[in-house]
Amino acid sequence: MTIETITLGGGCFWCTEAVYEQVDGVLSVESGYSNGQVEDPSYEQVCQGDTGHAEVVRVRFDNERIPLREVLEIFFTIHDPTTLNRQGNDVGTQYRSGIYVHDAQQAQVAREVIAEVDAASGGRVVTELQPETNYWRAEDYHQHYFANHPGQGYCAFVVAPKVEKFRKTFRARVKA
Repeated sequence: MTIETITLGGGCFWCTEAVYEQVDGVLSVESGYSNGQVEDPSYEQVCQGDTGHAEVVRVRFDNERIPLREVLEIFFTIHDPTTLNRQGNDVGTQYRSGIYVHDAQQAQVAREVIAEVDAASGGRVVTELQPETNYWRAEDYHQHYFANHPGQGYCAFVVAPKVEKFRKTFRARVKA
């Protein structure tokens, strides 16, 4: 087993977390805040947009069961990498599209995948690629949010369709 961690910002972390919790080969998913300037920010601070943090998920996966390239292909399928600081009705720098890498090899794979997605979108990808810095785990109530609140309005109307899109597009990658 080769365990790797990648940090991904694809808008609201509830959406991204809900998908990756269902991916075969993913060992754990943690919602958090990354690449901002404030130490240990709260959700309220991040939502105000002045900490510089993105809402992210840290994805721990077995690279022998699912390679990073596929982790990133899922990422680019479940969010819109062409809208700057926005995913749907969620607007602000905290909702930016970002890949926050943990080593040079991840950066190389991410550059390749970003280039492919950018070419397919006509050069509109705005996903930032940076080393992960100043990461903080989100509050406990944000962890496993969709699993714990599937009937909540945002979950039913925003998160659930993203999970369903993943399940249809990547059938072979859904956990048994």
